[in-house]
Amino acid sequence: MDFLNWSCHDVAEWIESVGFPQYKACFTENCITGRKLIYVNCTYLPRLGITDFKDMQVISARVRDLPRVSESPWSRSIADPPRDTMGLFLEKKPHG
Repeated sequence: MDFLNWSCHDVAEWIESVGFPQYKACFTENCITGRKLIYVNCTYLPRLGITDFKDMQVISARVRDLPRVSESPWSRSIADPPRDTMGLFLEKKPHG
């Protein structure tokens, strides 16, 4: 399933599946969908009510693992094959 299309309930199921069932409500109450999940990191998690530093590190790493698409360099040649939608999303996503 493409995580960008996940509902907040899909995200809650995902957080449970990666070992954090205690945080399901944090994600559903804050309406974190798949599109919002990509921006979740250690800076954002305390706003959701997640303050355990180790949990924050693991959750952030799991979010970064979701796309499983490597970001390409900006010096792409026009001879390169077209990018898939995930690759294009990552190219346009602000880094930070």
